Amino acid sequence: MSFKVAERRIWDATTTLEALGAAEVALWHWEPEADRLRINGAARALGLSPLAPECSSAAFRALALPQDRAQAEELLRVREAGAEIVVRLRMRSGGVCIWRGVWLEEGVRAAGVIAPEVKFAASGKDELTGLLDRRSFIARARERLTHDGVHELVVADLDRLRRLNEALGHERADLVLAALGSRLAAAFPEGSILGRVGEDEFAVLCEPKGYEPAELLRTALEQPLRIAGFDIHPTLTIGAVSAEGGEDAPEAAELVRRAELAVEAAAANGRGSAAAYGRSMETDGLSRLALEADLRGAIGRGEIIPYFQPVVRLSTGALSGFEALARWIHPRRGLLPPDEFLPLIEEMGLMAELGEHMMRSAGKQLAAWRRSHPAVGALTVSVNLSTGEIDRPGLVHDVAQVLAENGLPRGALKLEVTESDIMRDPERAAVILKALREAGAGLALDDFGTGFSSLSYLTRLPFDTLKIDRYFVRTMGGNAGSAKIVRSVVKLGQDLDLEVVAEGVENAEMASALQKLGCDYGQGFGYAPALSPQEAEVYLNEAYVDGAAPVKARG
Repeated sequence: MSFKVAERRIWDATTTLEALGAAEVALWHWEPEADRLRINGAARALGLSPLAPECSSAAFRALALPQDRAQAEELLRVREAGAEIVVRLRMRSGGVCIWRGVWLEEGVRAAGVIAPEVKFAASGKDELTGLLDRRSFIARARERLTHDGVHELVVADLDRLRRLNEALGHERADLVLAALGSRLAAAFPEGSILGRVGEDEFAVLCEPKGYEPAELLRTALEQPLRIAGFDIHPTLTIGAVSAEGGEDAPEAAELVRRAELAVEAAAANGRGSAAAYGRSMETDGLSRLALEADLRGAIGRGEIIPYFQPVVRLSTGALSGFEALARWIHPRRGLLPPDEFLPLIEEMGLMAELGEHMMRSAGKQLAAWRRSHPAVGALTVSVNLSTGEIDRPGLVHDVAQVLAENGLPRGALKLEVTESDIMRDPERAAVILKALREAGAGLALDDFGTGFSSLSYLTRLPFDTLKIDRYFVRTMGGNAGSAKIVRSVVKLGQDLDLEVVAEGVENAEMASALQKLGCDYGQGFGYAPALSPQEAEVYLNEAYVDGAAPVKARG
């Protein structure tokens, strides 16, 4: 079949531009050496007409919103051939656009396509509630924040969603979330931006005029529900943040982050609380993030080291050994107490690594003291096993290796285990403890009296030491119940032929009272806090020269 040329459908440049315009898409072409950016297609619809058909890099930067200048620079940055570009930009005269492209020749030219952000987005709806999903909520909020005026972003966290899932099942718990979504949509005036921004988080961005958004949200969502025959009384933890709209408005994702930071601060005060964002929260959050970043590798760099608290024989005052306690010597912040970093180590899954490091470091230090101070005799060092570490693969092997490499006798390295760790699986714990004992470790049951262990298990587990929790020791002078517990634990230790160590000894009066009860050992601030290795060696020298470890007359 033949066609006349006039009848042929030719895909020429004009047709291409018409197609791009109809699809609200434009093409861009950047030549850094010529300082020329060319734009063809739907420039007007995208708010790029001041730049079309071509402009300089300076003009391009000037049209971008101030908070997006870094993204504009990223688009113009010269890269190697084949490098892909994906940049999200807001321009003064238009909406939010995604610029995609590739470098065709290194340092010579790059080209790609420009389209509204919604062209690249999915449906943007949360299927369960019908509200905007997190990505679409942020996109809509970003657009809204370009408008002048005061905007308020409120994020509400549904308390105890996990409990609801466990009690009702996921399908019924989903009905709760769907009902709350409907209530939220009905409560706020038209024009408010509503979203489900997390599994249990709802968010609202609005311009409050005549109402308080957080109160309106709480009133709407905390009404009782009846789901599958169950009465549900939802409670919310709420965080809020305000912002001025316009060219200098904060990035929407950043605003959501601030509101969620306020939710975390409110949660610290209990369920159903509320908090407004403040810069102090930002400082705390950044400090925590910085601490987490510094923690990675801190153990390997030797920043976390054992400090040693003396353990003293009460009958003679002789130094018996030390308990090794983790301390972080931060390169900028100095000595950090354990409550500032141990919870983070646990969250980051580094407790097993820390436990092994502490055991090896403490064993090495003990061996050095025993070599350089023959008079120390049977000096021991105790190391705490963190929660769950008793199940760590290789624990028994590591204990045997530490003892063998450092030439330490059986019982010189003591491992302290908590009651709760034992009672999670007493039968398995008994097997592991027996293996640790056979490998040469001494075993102490730590914080005895605070748990709910069965005494029948205690008779079957290979412990050689009981440690009385410091609370009972410190309060035994003024609390009859604490005094009875201390007396009972000491008697139990004697009956089972176990050594008993009292923690929290603060003065000579306490030490004397414990000795009269028949308690074997004491440790606490009355003797010394946890000491650096150098300070502990000085303490060791003084204790053996004087013949007894000094104890404070009063705490």
